[in-house]
Amino acid sequence: MEDSKTSSVHVEHQLAVPSQSLGENTIGIEDEALLQMSAELPGFANLVEKARRATDFEHKLTNRDAFKLFPKAIGFSFVLSLAIIMEGYDTSLLGSFYAYPTFKERFGVYSKDHGYQVTSNWQTGLQNGTNVGQIMGLLMAGLIADRFGYKRTMLGALIALIGFIFLMFFAQNIGMLFAGEVLCGIPWGAFQTLTTTYAAEVSPIILRPYLTTYVNLCWVTGQFISTGVLRGLLTRTDQWGWRIPYAIQWVWPVPIIIGVIFAPESPWWLVRNGQTQEAKRSLDRLATPGISEYNTDDAIALMIITNTQEKISQAGVSYWDCFKGVDRRRTEIVCCVWMCQVFCGIWFGGNIVYFLQQINFSDDQAFDFGLGVNAIGWLGTICSWFVMQRVGRRRLFITGLGTMFSVLMLVGFLGIPNKVSPGLSYTSAALLLVYVFAYDLTVGPVTYCLISEIPSTRLRIKSAVLARNCYNIASIVANFLNPPILNPLSWNLRGKGGFIWASTCMLCFLWSFFRLPEPKGRTPTELDILFSKDINARKFRKFEVTPFRSNNFEVVSESAALEKH
Repeated sequence: MEDSKTSSVHVEHQLAVPSQSLGENTIGIEDEALLQMSAELPGFANLVEKARRATDFEHKLTNRDAFKLFPKAIGFSFVLSLAIIMEGYDTSLLGSFYAYPTFKERFGVYSKDHGYQVTSNWQTGLQNGTNVGQIMGLLMAGLIADRFGYKRTMLGALIALIGFIFLMFFAQNIGMLFAGEVLCGIPWGAFQTLTTTYAAEVSPIILRPYLTTYVNLCWVTGQFISTGVLRGLLTRTDQWGWRIPYAIQWVWPVPIIIGVIFAPESPWWLVRNGQTQEAKRSLDRLATPGISEYNTDDAIALMIITNTQEKISQAGVSYWDCFKGVDRRRTEIVCCVWMCQVFCGIWFGGNIVYFLQQINFSDDQAFDFGLGVNAIGWLGTICSWFVMQRVGRRRLFITGLGTMFSVLMLVGFLGIPNKVSPGLSYTSAALLLVYVFAYDLTVGPVTYCLISEIPSTRLRIKSAVLARNCYNIASIVANFLNPPILNPLSWNLRGKGGFIWASTCMLCFLWSFFRLPEPKGRTPTELDILFSKDINARKFRKFEVTPFRSNNFEVVSESAALEKH
């Protein structure tokens, strides 16, 4: 052991000095990794000193100073995230169309007892068509964005979407509508990963919960707008009653394209591709100079160190590498977290307009209630910004799953009586309000934060693609399961469907309790170390991480090394 200490000092020319033994709950980078990094990076000790300053700055940065220092980063992230409004808009639009009179008459079949209804098979087909398109779009976006960057990929997806909307607007039959949903799903899939990862890569750790969960807020906003549009057009009985809602989707791409053109490229992507000077210019554009002691050279040094450390520990940056070594666990976490968004029962609790129609609400009542539910969901996401900073991601996620399980069970019990009384209907509706608020306070927004923080920086895009595709596969399962539960021409379980979704929600709760770690307040380097040490998920918060200090030595500047000697 003494020989290794001597050699480490020799390699760094007295820029690495013996270190005291780390405490039981203190961990750092392995000796071998530090030595390999020192061999690969010229001026390694000086880079480490800058990275330390950047890490200390990240931990000391307050919300107030962060908002003053990074208003441009916040603004650009907000503009790119607006693309998710279109996905949320169409997702809600399609689900609400099943309860929309003119759409049912145009694309449904007539039933003597229930009037016009879109069959459960086509409900499943249309929604799964969107999911299939999103799966293709996600896989393509992961490859293209790694090669060409976020900006070019976003621009290509936005331009493609403008053309694909024509198919839905001019649909002559439900098959043409299905084709439009599949093709539009491709750019929507790209938006799902690019918006979240871009938000994570242009912001400091203290702003990450706000900017990543803002993506969820955009999704809820899209749902709110779609319900409002349909409520406003509810009295129309001609074809424009369902064509106008599709045409409104042309409003969003143009202003977002303008924002993307002026936005800087992700500095992390530029560092990963060896463009450190461009990365520094990108950081200069994202920050406001002179606000604090923030130093872009220090921030770049931390990115270089983190990227090099991950290159040493990872074989590559392909999709297959997400399932190797330490990254296998990280991939499991992000994939399961995003699947929890589906299996917690949101397909049942969130499809409230159609659900209320099946328990004897009128069309006007159902759509009015849907507007209220979307407003509550929007409020829940705003509240999550403040709660998450206090209680962390893990606790909020688990608490939300427990709350939603309880609500689903209550709705299930209320659905047991064959004769639905007004009192039971309104009670079920009130419980679904609680469910939606709980979802948008906890699991909904927290997922986006976890997806951006848990993966390594080099595999962040690929991990987000795999996770969102797991979400889309889970959505396909939900699309087969939920329509028969609610459709009066199929199982017609109404409230009793809560029991089915409560069982899957409980499975999500159990997985989260044992497998979901707490990444709150950790830099990417610190998370890399925690995962490399295979720390138990329930013990993440108990460990202190000193990235550039090991059991044998620590890397310091030359002047500091001389002082120690």
